[in-house]
Amino acid sequence: MRTWKTDLLSVLAALLAGALPLRAQTTNRLRLSSVSRSDNGWRLAWDSSLTGMAYTVQFKDTLEDGIWRLPDSGVPFPISADGWLDPVPTNLIRFYRVVGVPAAERGKVLSAKLSQTLSASAISLLFTLAGIPVTPQYNVQLYKVVYETIDPWGGRTQASGALALPQNANNPLPLVSYQHGTLILTNDAPSSMDLSGEVSVGVAFATTGYAAAVPDYLGLGASPGLHPYLHARSEATACIDMLRAARSVCASNGFPLSGRLFLCGYSQGGHATMALLRQIEEYHTNEFTVTACAPMAGPYDLSGVTTADFLSGRTEPNPYYFIYLLAAYQAVYHLAPSLADLLAPPYNTTLPPLLHGNASGSQINSAMPADPAEVLKPAYLQDFKSNPHNALRLALEANDVYAWKPLAPMRLYHCAGDEDVVIANSQVAYDFFQAVGATQVQLIDPNPSANHAGCVLPSLLDAKAWFDSLK
Repeated sequence: MRTWKTDLLSVLAALLAGALPLRAQTTNRLRLSSVSRSDNGWRLAWDSSLTGMAYTVQFKDTLEDGIWRLPDSGVPFPISADGWLDPVPTNLIRFYRVVGVPAAERGKVLSAKLSQTLSASAISLLFTLAGIPVTPQYNVQLYKVVYETIDPWGGRTQASGALALPQNANNPLPLVSYQHGTLILTNDAPSSMDLSGEVSVGVAFATTGYAAAVPDYLGLGASPGLHPYLHARSEATACIDMLRAARSVCASNGFPLSGRLFLCGYSQGGHATMALLRQIEEYHTNEFTVTACAPMAGPYDLSGVTTADFLSGRTEPNPYYFIYLLAAYQAVYHLAPSLADLLAPPYNTTLPPLLHGNASGSQINSAMPADPAEVLKPAYLQDFKSNPHNALRLALEANDVYAWKPLAPMRLYHCAGDEDVVIANSQVAYDFFQAVGATQVQLIDPNPSANHAGCVLPSLLDAKAWFDSLK
């Protein structure tokens, strides 16, 4: 956690069953005022001399836990209240920290600039050359939208995305949010409007009658800092606030929406889509009703399937995924004093400079061993394998996105030949959903022989046809 930042004020309270000894790190601006126990759980209250603040509660179950995590909550963090109830069994030990940050006006449009207008004939040529069997119906206006959102700690920041809108569609538009796959170059974000990139998915939806939001995520496009790769909470909050901003831009520019909402995304975008749906259904059903959701080829089980694959010793097609994730989790969770402290020589000096958004995945791959586990210090790798309180292990568990019960109709797309994100991720998610009674979830393999890249088009086309039947 970035507790050394001047805008992050922390309080640590140790709550012990049967007694309430309090140990606190306080400032004169944020003070834990009371801790009480009831049959409903632990209740925390705090005082702050600052105005315009929002608060996030974090916890550890033991002091050996390597990171602070977010507890399950009936309300989304951050909150504006000066107290919170944790409905945990009160005979458990739990350690808490309260983080205060300046409150954000989430989803506020900071700018919305019309970037370009594509004619249906130009889109047709683009799709023909790319082998995309979608027939354009409308010209498409592409907007770059910059909006206010929150960072991984709940503080005010900004993010960006592309919004694709059909001209003269006449009827109210269904809204679709497409979550893109792994991008490591900051300027490759969808809001750059590079039509050879994933903004073209938004164009394909828009030219057939959708309002299509394509968020960049944090740390990409016009958003500052390192992208928090595969950090589920900030994927979800950035996408929710992009949806809010997209609705505002549509309303301001004469594009009425129908109320239908579709979610889809591929690879990292599959993980982000699952996180987005979960957050909407847990906290935002008063704002959004999801018509259908299609997560595709995502690493939903980071702590299980993805970790086992990482430790298997096999040659990974893109070993840079791991160091990208490690750098992101280091920034969010402070796994060690620095990223270099986790890495074995020579990787402790060669890899960190490549992770600032200006080196490509292929460049980082060339600096990586085929077995990405080799970049870790041997002692840390052994601790990761054997210690349930290991910081990286806990961070991965905190970003699994399948252990819940979705309500919206869902199709999980994944090809058996995928070697980048193995299909067992989707199988674990599907099995869990079936076990909890989410019978509206399907698992679809559109081409069992396709690899990760080869599965993109058949998955997207099938999902779009499904959305079209519901729009």
